Amino acid sequence: MFEPVSDTPMLTAENLRVHFPVKSGVFLRQTGAVKAVDGISLELGVGETLGLVGESGCGKSTLGKALVRLLEPTSGRIIFEGRDISHISQRVLRPMRRDFQMIFQDPGESLDGRMSVRSLIEEPFRIHGMGNRAERKKWVDDLLTTVGLSQAAAERYSFEFSGGQRQRIGIARALALKPKWLVCDEPVSALDVSVQSQILNLLVDLQKEFDLSYLFIAHDLSVVKHVSDRVAVMYLGKIVELAHSETIYRNPKHAYTKALLSAVPVADPKAKREKVLLEGDVPSPIDPPEGSAFGHRIDHPRYDETIGMDLSLREIEPGHWVAADPCCLEPEDWKKLA
Repeated sequence: MFEPVSDTPMLTAENLRVHFPVKSGVFLRQTGAVKAVDGISLELGVGETLGLVGESGCGKSTLGKALVRLLEPTSGRIIFEGRDISHISQRVLRPMRRDFQMIFQDPGESLDGRMSVRSLIEEPFRIHGMGNRAERKKWVDDLLTTVGLSQAAAERYSFEFSGGQRQRIGIARALALKPKWLVCDEPVSALDVSVQSQILNLLVDLQKEFDLSYLFIAHDLSVVKHVSDRVAVMYLGKIVELAHSETIYRNPKHAYTKALLSAVPVADPKAKREKVLLEGDVPSPIDPPEGSAFGHRIDHPRYDETIGMDLSLREIEPGHWVAADPCCLEPEDWKKLA
């Protein structure tokens, strides 16, 4: 289980928001906003893997891209090693990008098919003015070996490889500048099941070898369980539960977390498990409910009580945080927070 190496986390997000404007009319005036990330606070420790799970469209990828500044935050702060990087210019940010990189969901789309594998992996070195031609060649060959590919792969093109091999190329590229932490945006969801375990094991081995921290984004809780120290559950732009991985799987508190876990397949065909079938539709991030978003979805009788209520995370048990939402907690758990 993850134990911080110091009292200061590597990365901190404070009340982070990413809203995309919605424009309409002849003059394209802003008439609303898509609240993709809506007030999230979290920490990532040195050497930790923080799993981030939730349904498609809940804002997971947007949060990951905002944390590495591929998207500009609307408000809030991103603190990396004690420095606020939320709104610094790209010129100031460029040398800092060596320390944080991203592995994208689709390796086919994230790799330029017009460039050789050597050019793809060598590009970060050229951008940052690192090494001469001979040194860069050696670095690329070493990276390919590290991710389990032959050095001969450097002279080929990404479209000549399988999905798993392309993801290895993407990982090699992300590791080129020896970053301190990575956003892994559903890195195995586009791969065959037989290949997924290989990539997951590779990421675990690389974390140990290079002392990496991961924000691991996925919608498959069984995958997240395999790699994560802590798990954050996201719903409609907000974190609704956060705890150590074992705690989330053993003793979930939030109704949405329980619904996600009930959908995870089990290996034993004779095992009996209560399925939680979610009714209703996910609310629109353009016009989210005034109260509990999940309570609104399931038409909970206590929904009206949550309008105007503070539904932020509270510590229900040591290290276990959950949204203080009467629509989503068992009565005995709600009494602990009320």
